[in-house]
Amino acid sequence: MSKQCFGTSHVPLSPAVRAGDFVYVSGQVPVDGDGKVVKGGIDEQAEQVLRNVKAALALAGCGMDDVVKTTVWLEDKRDFAAFNAVYARHFPKNPPARTTVQSPLMIDIKIEIEAVAYRPA
Repeated sequence: MSKQCFGTSHVPLSPAVRAGDFVYVSGQVPVDGDGKVVKGGIDEQAEQVLRNVKAALALAGCGMDDVVKTTVWLEDKRDFAAFNAVYARHFPKNPPARTTVQSPLMIDIKIEIEAVAYRPA
């Protein structure tokens, strides 16, 4: 099985990688198209992260309906309920499996999400 990398980044990673019928999306953070962290709280940052996940999936020909698993890191566990409300809007039916943990993050942000999608090549 070979792998196919999609997109570019200013750090040594690929935004999305296809391996067989699976597409792996690297952890997405709340940065806009200019690479700047979006201002605001968990609502604004979660929306941006999920838009970034969607964009990375699109690079590999996938959509949010193809996501089978996500992993979410929240900087503050008190943001969990607000995050869930945003997340539910992006996965309104048949949501993927998910793990959510509280963790310090590498930059001053509130959330990071990685995803795994399944879409036969």
